[in-house]
Amino acid sequence: MKILITLCTYNEKENLQELIPVLRAIVPEADILVIDDNSPDGTGDFVRETANQDRHVLLLQRPGKLGLGTATLAGFMYGIEHQYDYLVNLDADFSHNPRYIPELIASMTGGDVAIASRYMPGGGVVGWTRGRKLMSQMINVWAKLWLRLDSMDNSGSFRCYRVALLSRIDWAKTIATGYAFQEEVLYRCRKAGGRMTEVPFMFEDRRHGVTKINLRECYSAVWVIFRLGLQNLFGASVLK
Repeated sequence: MKILITLCTYNEKENLQELIPVLRAIVPEADILVIDDNSPDGTGDFVRETANQDRHVLLLQRPGKLGLGTATLAGFMYGIEHQYDYLVNLDADFSHNPRYIPELIASMTGGDVAIASRYMPGGGVVGWTRGRKLMSQMINVWAKLWLRLDSMDNSGSFRCYRVALLSRIDWAKTIATGYAFQEEVLYRCRKAGGRMTEVPFMFEDRRHGVTKINLRECYSAVWVIFRLGLQNLFGASVLK
């Protein structure tokens, strides 16, 4: 089984120095692809040096900060092109504890997308303000309303995908470039016939650096989900 782990980064060198060894220990058979947006803190240089010593570590260096959605999509394209079986995506800051990865992969026997879920029994968040919790919950309700998603956690990026499903979707039709890409992915996977499963997990605060989520990203997500909802209403196809 070929497994690809994707990490989208911008100024995450400190976290990656700790995270890559943990990932290699937990999922030693997996390749780790870092999609870096030319981080000024030297993230790309660190990954390049690590890759020279470990063939399982790979770097996709982009020219600048082009958005989380496009970075995640670049990881999808790499996984499809190199014919991996599963693709696991998680944040590079330890807010998504790697210890959940084996459970996500194991749950793929019953589905095509396994979601690490904060909002199902057994899941949760640590260290969030009341405002951030409310913002996340409202986006999830909005996504369920417009995109007819049955999953409880639609805005997180910690997921495992069956690459065969990703390869059937026409990603050229993607609308979102930022954080709203997470909801759009589930919408497109569901429209393509993908089966969703959820695994409870605890979201933790990042170890180093600062969050890149802001109100602008939230407003963008609301607009993108509304546009996708209209597509869903009129039966737009997501397949190639």
